[in-house]
Amino acid sequence: MLVVDAGKDINERHCCVSSVSSCNHCSPCSILCGVGGAGAYSDGTLNLRPDVGGNLAEQTGDVESAWGIVDYVDKIYLRYGATTKTYSATGEEVEILKRRAASVGARFIDIKQRHIGSDNSVALIESMKNDLESKGISFLLESKVKDLIVEDDTCAGIILEYRQIRSKYTLLAPGRVGYEWVNDLVDRHSIKFSYSGVDIGVRVEVPSIIMDPVTRINHDPKFHIYTKGHDDFVRTFCTNEHGFVVKEEYEGFVATNGHSMHSKESENTNFAFLVHVELTRPMENTIKYARSVAKLATTIGGGKPVLQRLGDLRRGRRSTADGIKRNAVNNTLKDITPGDISMAMPHRIVMDIMEGLEVLNQIIPGVDSDCTLLYAPEVKFYSLKIDVDNTMQTNIGNLFVAGDGAGLSRDLINSSATGILAARGILAHVRQN
Repeated sequence: MLVVDAGKDINERHCCVSSVSSCNHCSPCSILCGVGGAGAYSDGTLNLRPDVGGNLAEQTGDVESAWGIVDYVDKIYLRYGATTKTYSATGEEVEILKRRAASVGARFIDIKQRHIGSDNSVALIESMKNDLESKGISFLLESKVKDLIVEDDTCAGIILEYRQIRSKYTLLAPGRVGYEWVNDLVDRHSIKFSYSGVDIGVRVEVPSIIMDPVTRINHDPKFHIYTKGHDDFVRTFCTNEHGFVVKEEYEGFVATNGHSMHSKESENTNFAFLVHVELTRPMENTIKYARSVAKLATTIGGGKPVLQRLGDLRRGRRSTADGIKRNAVNNTLKDITPGDISMAMPHRIVMDIMEGLEVLNQIIPGVDSDCTLLYAPEVKFYSLKIDVDNTMQTNIGNLFVAGDGAGLSRDLINSSATGILAARGILAHVRQN
């Protein structure tokens, strides 16, 4: 068995932004590519539910089996070093939080979670890789797959930049960074798919003291809101308690994300605040739309994320370097351009964000402060959703898919679970043949 990855080994993945303020635009980006994928340098939060970050019941066929595979995946993470401590919203505090959210037309989603931490994920991924290698699995790194070998509607291997590798079974799991590449493969080989929505928004940064009463209840709290103006779905995602905002490099644009660690803390907490976008005819390709938004924001930011004080956004003025310097909340990401996100993002999305934060402020007082920082863009690409059968096989024979890059998941637990389902699917085909 061979694993091919465009990036480096887990211990060789280093990002200059962690030690200096600017980005060297490495290709491929070590934050997104390499052994462990983008998850290796994520916040490392495991949402232990099959309906958060995806919908595993669609793949397993029933809810009970979906919960069973979540438990199975959780035990794997524990085996390789994940913390045994869990965060679960229970008790009177949770009831108060749910009631407060319901009173303003929002929902608080109760999730049992583990937090690995960005700093501990590396050791966990290394332990996994070492165990795989001890079982005879090989890794071919810093090697880009250009195409698939498809013969008579059956996948017979992969094409690298310098050679071909033939295989009986192929599992396509490129992660979120590979969404555009997957789209090209879908067109080239007539792989069946459906369009899925995208989430476009900002990374919000506030003093941790504002979020502490909620993050003590749930490490990564999920709030779901429908805006009054457009009735659009807005949600919080990937909360990083005492964390850091980071920049991600994609082909043609930049985006933001967040990290939190066990060994290092900031005085701030950040979270994604995302508007869900679905499109209908004639423009159904949500990925092209989201890319155009991200590219415009990158252009406005001169190749860097745009940073704006919420108070400046409300008053229709751009933020300045001096204003950011004097702001009560210090930005943890320094490689930014002070500016105006209303110049970088569609009006409807900006209004949804402002209205959503007003609602969230009634649940978490202080998040709607003039000093709150907004980084743009934060874009979650879920790729085209590739059609699969109950073994995770596509309409191309012997080609299986899993994870975010195939549009089947949006978090660590769900992406891991789809990988397990694909592996089981391949084994089932091996036994039949």
